Amino acid sequence: MPGVLPAGEPVPIDGALPASALAADKQAGFGVYVHVPFCASRCGYCDFNTYAPGEGVVREGYVDAVLAELALAERVLGEQRTVDTVFVGGGTPTLLDAGDLGRILEAIDKTWGLAVDAEVTTEANPESVGPTSLRALRTAGYNRISLGMQSAAPGVLSVLDRRHSPGRAVAAAAEARAAGFDHVNLDLIYGTPGESAADFAASLAAVVGAGVDHVSAYALIVEDGTRLAARMRRGELPYPDDDVAADRYLAAESALSAAGFNWYEVSNWARDEAARCRHNLLYWTGGDWWGLGPGAHSHVGGVRWWNVKHPATYAARLAQGGSPAQARERLTPVERHTEDVMLRLRLSSGLPLESLDDAGRSAARRAVDDGLLEAGPYAGGRAVLTLRGRLLADAVVRDLLP
Repeated sequence: MPGVLPAGEPVPIDGALPASALAADKQAGFGVYVHVPFCASRCGYCDFNTYAPGEGVVREGYVDAVLAELALAERVLGEQRTVDTVFVGGGTPTLLDAGDLGRILEAIDKTWGLAVDAEVTTEANPESVGPTSLRALRTAGYNRISLGMQSAAPGVLSVLDRRHSPGRAVAAAAEARAAGFDHVNLDLIYGTPGESAADFAASLAAVVGAGVDHVSAYALIVEDGTRLAARMRRGELPYPDDDVAADRYLAAESALSAAGFNWYEVSNWARDEAARCRHNLLYWTGGDWWGLGPGAHSHVGGVRWWNVKHPATYAARLAQGGSPAQARERLTPVERHTEDVMLRLRLSSGLPLESLDDAGRSAARRAVDDGLLEAGPYAGGRAVLTLRGRLLADAVVRDLLP
């Protein structure tokens, strides 16, 4: 089941932001995230805010509710903000038809204006799209698609409760390229119980052979409240092994780099700079974004807030003319610095050493000596993770912070 939202301070009924947030520096860019909470079925590992048939949630009227929040966002921001990136996630956004997804994008453009080179992404499960729907999405203005492949091994897909066949993701990627998408991503999950080294090697080979220009690969995380967690508690499946996960990561780096992909974030590889996910980079580099939809998170000028999770409550609040936000937090300078170090260190560009205090710079020097930070960038004033450092990124971050 979906996880629990954090606590926070109340949000004004009209969603108004502090003047300091509206006046904050806007150089890092502005994006829009749209959450679509519908899925054909719930995967055993998923604790996202999604709803499958039979769980009391309907799609009718959903797009109108999102457009109502968009109108509220325009009133709150009170200014023209050019939209650099749009990312429609879920759930399975492509359970909405291309016409509805097009309506949302058109409304965003009318509200703020899409940049000439705006990156517009939708996520999709491989079985939820085909040549016709992909062409319609491309015509509607979507130019990037992220397909949830997870694995090419039938046994792994079964453990994860994925519904698509082993070859469907690669076929969908080819269909997306044929439909004219500029950028196509495939997502992988590694470390699933029962996955062999050969299984993951086959998944990597399938991704490389698919002709995509972006790959994301994440270690399986077992979330409380999911079917997968329950199966592990009952002893039906073993828990993920950290050493196995490290081996899988090294295999991914080896196979993808040999195929011409370069890492630019610990879990993301792209064929060139143009293929990098600009929307995610906006998150990682401190940009602003408005999250539309139930459970969606937003950030503007150091204020972060999150919407109520249930789609019916979300729609009801908007129908009454109020904000769907459940709570918010105002990030302190220390919190913003902590997040900046934590996120930027995960990027191949790293972070400037001058952003660290004396203790942090001393820790960075030790990390170079320990083979966790690259010596060359360090000499040039930046902290950049080595391959070994990527495996231990969380520990490196802890050492660099006060």
